[in-house]
Amino acid sequence: MPDILELENVSKTYRPQGRSEVVALQEISIKLESGKFKVVSGSSGSGKTTLLLVSGGLLMPDTGSVRVNGEEMYKLSSESRARFRADNIGFVFQQFHLIPFLNIMENVLVPTLAIVNGSAENRAKSLIDYFGLSHRMEHPPSELSTGERQRVALARAMLNEPALVLADEPTGNLDEKNAEIVLKHLRDFADKGGAVLMATHDSSIKADEKFILKDGVLVEHTFNEK
Repeated sequence: MPDILELENVSKTYRPQGRSEVVALQEISIKLESGKFKVVSGSSGSGKTTLLLVSGGLLMPDTGSVRVNGEEMYKLSSESRARFRADNIGFVFQQFHLIPFLNIMENVLVPTLAIVNGSAENRAKSLIDYFGLSHRMEHPPSELSTGERQRVALARAMLNEPALVLADEPTGNLDEKNAEIVLKHLRDFADKGGAVLMATHDSSIKADEKFILKDGVLVEHTFNEK
C-alpha cells in the first residue's frame, strides 16, 4: 500500500513573546498508508493538534519533512500548498467549524471555494444522503443536533474525495452513540482506500496503529487494535 502521509524527523517549537518556549514536537517520524485508520493519543498539551496541523500543511515545522501523496508540502508556495491541501486533505474538528449563516448543503460545498468542481453539487447531495441528513439539507447548523453537525463536517471533509482525512478530537463533544457513528464513517473511509489520522485523548479507541505522544515525544506505538 502506498504511503499517503509521511513525516520524517519533524520538530516544532512555539516561541511566544515574553514567555518560555514550548517544544510541541520532537523529531517525530510516522507513516500512514492507504486503507489505514491510525490514532494519535495523549493528554492535553501532548502535541496532538500540532501534529495534525503540521501534517495538513497548515503549520510549517521547524525541521523535518512532510509528504502527502509523495509531495513535499512545505516546498510548495503558500498558494500551491492551499490548492494541494484542498484537493488531497479533508479536515474534521471537535468544534465542527460550520458557517452559521449557511445551510447544510452550502456548508458541505464550502471546499469548492478553493477548487472548482463541476460535479460538486451532486456529490454533496450524495454525501448528505450517505450521512443520513437529507431531511436537514436546507437547515442551518443551529437547528441540528451535535451529532448531526459532526456528520455535516465529515461530509464537507470528504467532498473533494481526499486521499487523507485528519480528524482532531472528532468525538470529543459527542455522546457514545454519536461517537460510534462518526468512528464508523471514518473507518469506512479508510476501508475504501482512504487514510485517516485521528487525534484523541480517548485511549480506548481502536485503530490499525496507535501513536502515543507525551510532551511532543513519540513514546509508544501499538499495532492492529481493531
